[in-house]
Amino acid sequence: MKDGFIKVAACTPEIQVADVDFNVDKIISQLEKCREEGVKVAVFPELCITGYTCQDLFFQNALLDKAMEGVVKIAKTTADSDMLVAVGVPVRANGKLYNCAAVIQDGEVRAFVPKTHLPNYNEFYEARHFAPYRGECAAIDLREYGQFEFIPPMEQTVFVCEEIPELVVGFELCEDLWVADPVSNYLAKAGATLICNLSASDEVIGKDSYRRQIVSNQSARLVAGYIYCSAGDGESTQDMVFSGHNIIAENGSILAESRLFENDITISEIDFKKLAFERRKISTYPASAEWDYSSKDSGFLDKDNISRERFSLEMGETALTRKFAKTPFIPSNQAERNERCHLILQMQSHGLMKRIAHTHSKTVVIGISGGLDSTLALLVCVMAMDLLKRPHTDIVAVTMPCFGTTKRTRSNAEILCDALGVTFREVDISKAVLQHFEDIGHDYNDHSVVFENGQARERTKVLMNIANQVSGMVVGTGDLSELALGWATYNGDHMSMYGVNASIPKTLVRHIVQYYGDTCTSDTLRDVLYDILDTPVSPELLPTDESGTEMTQKTEDLVGPYELHDFFLYYGIRWGFEPSKVKRLAKYAFEGDYPDEVIDKWLKTFYRRFFSQQFKRSCLPDGAKIGSVTLSPRGDWRMPSDAVAKLWLEDIDK
Repeated sequence: MKDGFIKVAACTPEIQVADVDFNVDKIISQLEKCREEGVKVAVFPELCITGYTCQDLFFQNALLDKAMEGVVKIAKTTADSDMLVAVGVPVRANGKLYNCAAVIQDGEVRAFVPKTHLPNYNEFYEARHFAPYRGECAAIDLREYGQFEFIPPMEQTVFVCEEIPELVVGFELCEDLWVADPVSNYLAKAGATLICNLSASDEVIGKDSYRRQIVSNQSARLVAGYIYCSAGDGESTQDMVFSGHNIIAENGSILAESRLFENDITISEIDFKKLAFERRKISTYPASAEWDYSSKDSGFLDKDNISRERFSLEMGETALTRKFAKTPFIPSNQAERNERCHLILQMQSHGLMKRIAHTHSKTVVIGISGGLDSTLALLVCVMAMDLLKRPHTDIVAVTMPCFGTTKRTRSNAEILCDALGVTFREVDISKAVLQHFEDIGHDYNDHSVVFENGQARERTKVLMNIANQVSGMVVGTGDLSELALGWATYNGDHMSMYGVNASIPKTLVRHIVQYYGDTCTSDTLRDVLYDILDTPVSPELLPTDESGTEMTQKTEDLVGPYELHDFFLYYGIRWGFEPSKVKRLAKYAFEGDYPDEVIDKWLKTFYRRFFSQQFKRSCLPDGAKIGSVTLSPRGDWRMPSDAVAKLWLEDIDK
């Protein structure tokens, strides 16, 4: 449970219809496995103690009595466990029969949560046997079945964890999710961050896909964890077949999913601190303590019918089994990745198109270095001109070689511009920079920040003045990763009139350029894009070797690997994780790639630079938000430039 992770399970046992002893033994067996795996919340299918398909046998007292005995037997096996368990069982109350989730912990049945919406259409006819829950309550006396310590209520309940206040568990049953106004809507408004669904969803063609979508969408809408547990092998196949489709989701992401027709336990870890962070951030999310349950829209689910019960969990570190992508900004699926790259290019080019049209710019001016960022920005300029039905020659691409420019990058810049048909200009800035050094009294052999920034600012001055010459606007090339690290020269490459890459992390820039190369029709363009992709990232501000072929300055040697920094950016800034938690996940995700001390080193670099370089982000040029993270002072990120990084740096060593 360290860092907010709770291990949860959806369990589909083999059952035999109406054979309670057999079913209970299978449930207990799976509970033992869950205990061995460190599971803290385990969910079983709807009516799994008896079987969902008992039909008119549900009218038999013998079955109902045996089911209660089974519930108590299961509860007793949890006496030495803090695991919160939910199993499906029919319950007699108020002269009716209810389809319930029996909530069990620490040797006791804590509550029975009844089903609200009963399907009575197509192959379902639950209303023949069960009563829908309409807010009525009852006390279920289990003393004759062996439970003496506690008489559980039958009512809608959320369970609040005392040790982890972010963990609040609510229960709904099958159809309660599939209706227009799901019960889980009200549970989430009552504070539930984990929804457990006990289901007996039969399988028909295409239903698994819809089931997956509805679980994913509901977890996203509610900003919640969701455990969907469905009946499987052993249910009657007289008229239906059940596949045991289990799904564990977190805020729209599927963390784990079972194979169809394989009764088993599906396990993952849900991050409840992450969910709490996102709910706090979303200003329109209702505050559970202030929500008026008795409003006219809440129906019978009013403040008297959603009770709150407390439960305890033993604290400890949760072993992680879920995957954390090394490159969280990049989809792992090739088709999805291509679709993402295509969409991003469309967003970038349409944003730039609007700015060109609004400013009546006759041209756009861009510095082209033969590197990744300027290449992507140039491709976006080309697409924007295509949208405007204007010639590519309205793009003025300027290469500005100086002391650190290699023959490879200079050649690639020219080949790229020629392949795209843009106007190409070369302005060698060496003499201007040397004159500037002489003017300010700086020794050429002193390769300090003055040496580097003098070149970067000269390039920006050239671009701005050429833009004045050709009635154009300067398009910026800097990316999100560079902005996070402050890896830009203030009033140098930091400045432009519109920054098309400002919301795109470096790892994603690479994939977008790769996608463009893979899908373009020109062999020349494809070849030069591939060579640019193969070129090390460098600002090329320090002198090359004597041959002019080897760069002596590689960015990732200086500030660290971009794949690490993008990982830190995603989890540390997008999700607000503590640095110690970011470090834990980085070591987990990059195990075998980087030693622990290397991750520690670059994580400290990230936070130190992120705080110290905020002043550059406070005055960024315009640029459209593309992904879930942006550092624009007018968009998602507002931070004082003089904030202190001490707390974050100390937490890394905690």
